[in-house]
Amino acid sequence: MKKRLAALCLALMAVTAPALAAPKPEIEAGFRRFLEGEIWPEARINGVSRATFDAAFRGVEPNLSLPDLQLPAQKPKVEEVNRQAEFQSPAAYFDEKKIAGVVAKGRALLQANGALLQRIERETGVPGPIVLAVWGRESGYGAAKIPYNAFEVLGTKAYLSRRKDMFRAELIAALKIVQEGHLKVSDMKSSWAGALGQPQFMPSKFRALAVDEDGDGRPDIWNSVPDTLASIAHYLQMSGWQRGRPWGYEARFPAGVSCTGEGPDRPRPIADFAKAGVARASSRAFPEAELKRPGHLLMPAGRLGPAFVATPNFYVIKEYNNSDLYALFIGHVADRIAGGGGFDARWPGASGLTRGDVSRLQERLQKQGYDVGGTDGLAGFKTRRSIGQAEEKLGLPATCWPTPALAKKLG
Repeated sequence: MKKRLAALCLALMAVTAPALAAPKPEIEAGFRRFLEGEIWPEARINGVSRATFDAAFRGVEPNLSLPDLQLPAQKPKVEEVNRQAEFQSPAAYFDEKKIAGVVAKGRALLQANGALLQRIERETGVPGPIVLAVWGRESGYGAAKIPYNAFEVLGTKAYLSRRKDMFRAELIAALKIVQEGHLKVSDMKSSWAGALGQPQFMPSKFRALAVDEDGDGRPDIWNSVPDTLASIAHYLQMSGWQRGRPWGYEARFPAGVSCTGEGPDRPRPIADFAKAGVARASSRAFPEAELKRPGHLLMPAGRLGPAFVATPNFYVIKEYNNSDLYALFIGHVADRIAGGGGFDARWPGASGLTRGDVSRLQERLQKQGYDVGGTDGLAGFKTRRSIGQAEEKLGLPATCWPTPALAKKLG
């Protein structure tokens, strides 16, 4: 009887358990077939020679340690723990010691490259401190080690990631960079996401937006400071940077201004914020020229951390990296490079929830009819304001921030 029960349990497990991922040799064989059968024909149509293609993938195997992969026979899933800093704890991201170092170096570089940055601002409208802040965040002003083989990263992600089409296009663009003579295959180093050079451009962005500012006949974001700075500014300019406008202001919001009003899809004249009792943290008035222009409520940590009135330029910075914390880091560091001070309010510590926990919270909110912007485990503005709306419905103060207590109540 016990043997029959054991056999029955094993049979049920075989039926109900998720399919195991394919073994590594099978994945590697599939990867080679994918490169030869799908990538090579597309590369050839795009002008990539067989010699370039073979050199790019000689000895390359899929890197299964990269994040956000979906292995064959695995069900799509959100990573339980988030490895990307821009979507982790705000307090850790805005560590004052790290920021102070970036600011100090940025101020020195502002002095050293003043004439160049002024020329770039005349050309693009993007202020020098903003450009420097991006450079500092992306590669430590060119000092960061960028160790990955770009073709290994992009090839793996084109074959196995959840965003295959995007990485496939980036892989073709990377092959064209070599074909066009910008770099040798051996020099194509990238981040774990496939980004290149000091400004960390994806290959398609390099081909579309990189600038030859030093006049040597080619854009070089690996070795040329003028090309790197001008390329960053050009990226932001082409993303819609509004000349003469700041990125935003830290502000104090009275209780009557709900955090559920956050988001770039809910603009209002900055004068309306002022009338509602919103005041700049610096105690200065909002500039007269800004009052009739649109602003947006921004609370990256809900009611638990610093709050801001953002301008459209904040969302232009997000075009560079689609993270509120990233864009805020750039704006804040730029302000401090230009002589400003630190945040007025303090950031909260970790929420106590993993990325997987937040994803499950989003799923519960979505089932109740809230628009959370997707169940990716990242607490963007749609998730934050939906949390606030759910809190209000439960009779709780609206914090607009994911917490274990709310997850339990919604469970």
